[in-house]
Amino acid sequence: MLRYVTTNAGKVREARDYLSDGSVSQLDFDYTEIQSPELEPIAARGAREAYRHAGEPVLVDDAGLFIDALDGFPGPYSSYAEETLGIERVGELARDTSRGDVSGSRTQSDEAADPARAAFRCVLAYCDGDPFDASPDPIDRGDRAAAAAASADDEDDATTLPVKLFEGVVRGRIVEPRGDGGFGYDPIFEHEGQTFAEMTAAEKNAVSHRGRALGKFSEWYATR
Repeated sequence: MLRYVTTNAGKVREARDYLSDGSVSQLDFDYTEIQSPELEPIAARGAREAYRHAGEPVLVDDAGLFIDALDGFPGPYSSYAEETLGIERVGELARDTSRGDVSGSRTQSDEAADPARAAFRCVLAYCDGDPFDASPDPIDRGDRAAAAAASADDEDDATTLPVKLFEGVVRGRIVEPRGDGGFGYDPIFEHEGQTFAEMTAAEKNAVSHRGRALGKFSEWYATR
């Protein structure tokens, strides 16, 4: 049984679109979220901790909205920015910065030069206690944060427990809020003419960053 570590039942339902219903279940476990400017170490650290807690295969995700005009902010801090600033303010910051970056001397294509462009990124981290064969998808083999906190008896496990990583990315742009569906930043993220909040759940899942990561993971997991 694969345990998807999340408090969001919707993520588990989305995972079941890519995996057989009986192969994945939800695990509500409050793992430590380390501070990092990148998603990968956050997800990998969480997967190691969740695996040690559950003692069975686990899947942890970390995701964020990366806005080009804000140098990738809020990125891994997306949840905190949503709670403290709100999505409307984050959108305003992006659009205000974008307007300040607009220049009539640009020679790039309109899409490439669009200063409101952004991306949703998701990293899935899988751990089952066993090593992995080499493949195009990265393997995180080190966990310095865990090693620093480990005792002498379990230090080797803390530094060598491997985690397989799968990334999904969807490009779009920041717009005024539109739509009543979805959650989080969905109303201000437009992809191919629609915000995520204007899409049905099925439409969003078909193009979402998490769906793309799950697609990669499910192909690999079928051979595990």
